[in-house]
Parts: sequence; structure tokens; C-alpha cells
Amino acid sequence: MKSIRALLIVTALLTALAINSCKKTSISPIQQLFTGGTWELASLQTTYFTGNTADSTVTDSSTCLTSQFFTFNTNNTCTYTNFDCITQTSPTATWSLTGNQLFLQTGVVCKDTTAAGSSTPFSYAQIQNLGIYSLVLNTGDIQPNYSLTAKRKVVTYGFIRQKSTTSP
Repeated sequence: MKSIRALLIVTALLTALAINSCKKTSISPIQQLFTGGTWELASLQTTYFTGNTADSTVTDSSTCLTSQFFTFNTNNTCTYTNFDCITQTSPTATWSLTGNQLFLQTGVVCKDTTAAGSSTPFSYAQIQNLGIYSLVLNTGDIQPNYSLTAKRKVVTYGFIRQKSTTSP
């Protein structure tokens, strides 16, 4: 009887040791979703608001000849390729999530068609949806507190994950 109890204790200790010896990563599951592949822009929609009332929505149906890609790396750097249908790859920038992991912050600077010639479109983006195959970000006037008469513009970027290709 004592030998069975001792065997159970030794088995439990060995099991606990094996479970705790597995390599732990410092990357959260949400960060793993971002870095699990390259994201291709699939849809772009701009909604104009007065306060919290949507005035109009414009879906971008341009015939962009270049695909746009957002790539997040595990070392917290990222790049954006072909922003605003301009053939380009942004300089490598940093990315992070806010403490509550509801907002994405990046330093990506992209050339665009504005008078300034460049912008930081994802400096503070609300994560509307993040899954294995889809990522939806809201940018623009997304602050939680605004006047009910304020004009606002929210741009929604819809991305799909691209298949990773590995060579044998």
C-alpha cells in the first residue's frame, strides 16, 4: 500500500516537472496572431460621422494594380508595402499593443497622395477584429470621447492572412 502511494507521488512529481519544463514564450496569443504571417489588404472603407451618427460610407473600389501587405515581426518591428497604391515598402518601424490589447500602435510612415506626401496611418489603430485569418483595424477619429456635433472620419482596413510558403 505504501509503495503504491510512493509511486503515485513520484509519478505526480515527474509529470509536474515535465509540464513546467516546457519552453515558455514571452509572446502573448494576440501577438502570435499578428506575427503568424503577412496580412494583405482586402477592403478599405471610410465612414464619415457627425458625432456618433454615420453620415455616409465610402467603400474603396479603386483598381489598384499593386497588393498592399502589412507584416508584423516577432521582434516588434513591422513594414507596410504599397500603401495608397504607391509602389513602396515603408521603412521598418516598431509596433506594440496597448496594455488592454485593444489598440495597435505603430511607427509606420508611408508615402501617400496627400499634400504632405506621407502619413502614419496606423499610429493608433483600434483592433475591431483579430482572428487566425482576418484582421480589421479602425483608424482616424476613433477617440472614445467626442462632441456630438464634431465631424469625424473613421477608416476601416480589412486584412486577410496570406499563406506562409516554406521550402522543403
